[in-house]
Amino acid sequence: MSKKILANDGIDASGKAILEKAGFTVVTDKVPQDKLKEALNTHHYVALTVRSATQVRKELIDECPNLKAIARGGVGMDNIDVDYAKSKGIEVINTPAASSHSVAELVFAHLFGAVRFLYDSNREMPSHGGTDFDALKKKYAKGIELKGKTLGIVGFGRIGQAVAKIALGLGMNVKAHDPFIQAALINLDIQGVKEPVRVNVHTIELNQVLGQSDFITLHVPGGDIITEKEIAIMKKNVILVNASRGGVIDERSLLDGLNSGRIAHACLDVFVGEPKPSSEILHHPKISMTPHIGAATEEAQERIGIELAEKLIAALS
Repeated sequence: MSKKILANDGIDASGKAILEKAGFTVVTDKVPQDKLKEALNTHHYVALTVRSATQVRKELIDECPNLKAIARGGVGMDNIDVDYAKSKGIEVINTPAASSHSVAELVFAHLFGAVRFLYDSNREMPSHGGTDFDALKKKYAKGIELKGKTLGIVGFGRIGQAVAKIALGLGMNVKAHDPFIQAALINLDIQGVKEPVRVNVHTIELNQVLGQSDFITLHVPGGDIITEKEIAIMKKNVILVNASRGGVIDERSLLDGLNSGRIAHACLDVFVGEPKPSSEILHHPKISMTPHIGAATEEAQERIGIELAEKLIAALS
């Protein structure tokens, strides 16, 4: 059997080294989507690793009989026809825990930036700071603290729980919703304290989370979760965060909520139509944006690479 693996969206050097030590050849040259079938067959790759960019659909699976494993670096596998691949005897692998903390920290990077207007002041100060410093100081003087506020978490799996851990450490109240999880024990690690502080968070109905939260962050695999109907339930001046999947928040409803003043701010790491978000989203003054970088930290990529390598070795041995 061939021992060649195509890491089409890249793999961390640590994971590549583990695979090579186990006797695999790992190729990291990016192959365009329309050339992928030809490359997989010509070079007899037995495994394909992807992130969110490469699509692995039924047609590709049917035309690449050498494939024994498909590995997704990250959580969501909506770019892979998972069930169909499994029906063909192909192992499908992901790394659900490796990036949780990195995504959670990005949520709070956005939240801290939103409540202190960093997303706007960073744009305005270079052009106006020299002449209108006092005016800008006044403009950004109405920030708020996160401590004591309520964070609503929709989707309470690994990432949602990592978000809750940071929120509780900041002194926030946490309200969570997840149809598949009734409660989760959150361990708060405190420097100098041997035993972690444990907080048991029980999930509640979605409408309760929406109506009681000052900030709402979404960590679900997909679906139409937030539309005009759900926004109407929320507190006025709510701040929304989406670091899960584009389309989980309906973008038209979001823009209407921002323009009406019901939503104070939106923090988006994912978008409909990636890699080309709508112009209206990109230029809205009440939206802070990052280009789908939730898991893009050195630490997360190393963890993802190692976990992918270990799982691939087990699947192909």
